[in-house]
Amino acid sequence: MSTEQMIGLGLALLVMFVGVVGSLIPAIPSSTLVLLAAVVHKIYFGTVGVGLWPMVALVAITAFTLIMDYIATMIGTKKLGGSWWGIFGACIGAIIGMFIPLPILNMFIGTFGGAIAFEMIGGREFKDATRAGLGAMIGLLAGSLGKLAGCIAMIGIFCYSVVLNTMEPAEPTDPDPIPIVQPTTQ
Repeated sequence: MSTEQMIGLGLALLVMFVGVVGSLIPAIPSSTLVLLAAVVHKIYFGTVGVGLWPMVALVAITAFTLIMDYIATMIGTKKLGGSWWGIFGACIGAIIGMFIPLPILNMFIGTFGGAIAFEMIGGREFKDATRAGLGAMIGLLAGSLGKLAGCIAMIGIFCYSVVLNTMEPAEPTDPDPIPIVQPTTQ
């Protein structure tokens, strides 16, 4: 691996680490940032970058984590008795929570509060609305942990593929190649 390749791998891993942190801080994109770093690395380094099938796996994991993140919040809300009002309120509250200082904490508070507020707007009692808010928070946490696991898996696939592609080809074991016999013309 050349110095340029090591620096490129280091920069890609740095950006990917920010993506891993983004799994826990919702204002930072997570798996999409990891995928973007892999794509830029592949474009710059070409054949010594991540391979085709590992790149397909990275795209699939990214799509899965994005879908799973939203579905986890919805399922968490529904499992503890929430309605579509609570799901919508949890999403709105999470977005509002991102812009308040301490985004990690306020993201959970916003999700919880949004679910409660919208459940009550939808006509539910405070006790039932609180259960829906708790479900939304649990779903948000499950989605974050799923994104974290997906990002770590993506980094592992990326590193394995890049290191494998940058290894020098093995020297032939037999230094004397088999001579090619040319046909004689008569």
